[in-house]
Amino acid sequence: MNPLFNSIMISIISLNAVFLAMETDYAIKLVLFSFQLADLIIISIYTTEMLLKFYVDPLNYWRSGYNLFDVIVLLIAYLPYILDKNDTKHYKPWDIITGVQALKILKLISYSRGMRSLITALGQTVKTVIYVLVLLFLLMFIFAILGYGLYGDPETGDSKNWGNLASALFTLFSLVTVDGWTDLQDELDKRGFSASRAFTIVFILLGFFLFFNMSIGVVIMNIQVSWVSLILCLKAEKQAALRAKKQAILQRQQEEVNMLMHQQKTSEYKTFSELVEDFKKTLHHSDPMVLEDFCASIPFIDLYLTSLDLQDNTVYR
Repeated sequence: MNPLFNSIMISIISLNAVFLAMETDYAIKLVLFSFQLADLIIISIYTTEMLLKFYVDPLNYWRSGYNLFDVIVLLIAYLPYILDKNDTKHYKPWDIITGVQALKILKLISYSRGMRSLITALGQTVKTVIYVLVLLFLLMFIFAILGYGLYGDPETGDSKNWGNLASALFTLFSLVTVDGWTDLQDELDKRGFSASRAFTIVFILLGFFLFFNMSIGVVIMNIQVSWVSLILCLKAEKQAALRAKKQAILQRQQEEVNMLMHQQKTSEYKTFSELVEDFKKTLHHSDPMVLEDFCASIPFIDLYLTSLDLQDNTVYR
């Protein structure tokens, strides 16, 4: 939880992203150096991070989904060094293993509270969005069968886009995303299906403007709720830190006053006022003072006013 540790890990993950981007350019790899050594160093740092987190809290480590994701990413990162490249370089699995190395960049999510809040909101949205997508699929299924019956005739209809259920569903997917729907409508108009415009407009109104935008609205609402919760949590943490700081200052002030009272009894000062006068010489204008929940006695007020005078003198100079 140390900010310095988080900053170091964020810098290393960002550096890893830069190396992955540079590694895709053959000219850079040829001119500069091989990235294998840098990759090994970064993987060793990731391994050290995992071992440190596991050592600090071995039981709760496996309860965090982000820690489990880090372990999976680390295992994937070790695969190219475990498998024999000469035996697998001609096969598709080796290309997949090499490609998924980019997942190491996702470790950045665990070090950003904003990203974690966004991922949480997306996770909470999945259930609602699934219901919306199921309704959208049922709508597409009904319109696909209807479109196949109206425009799927192999001789007079548009068999390319409506000739079977699969092509009809794909055509409706293009309509629901409003991507190239005018070209699809032109194909129907060329074959004399002028009434098909009503079919297209009704489906776009239902599929795109209703269900598709409904899923987007659900996602936005959940993200907004999660973001507001994050802001409230940050404010609560800030207030708690401020209260702890004020309590520490009050406790230190009480201890100093008690120490002064004890010194009055055991030192050469005859009265507390003389002790206060001597104590004024040690005051600085930067000394913190907390007046809230403090018994403002006459000696304390005298000390406080003296510190204000010192502050005025500093400002004047």
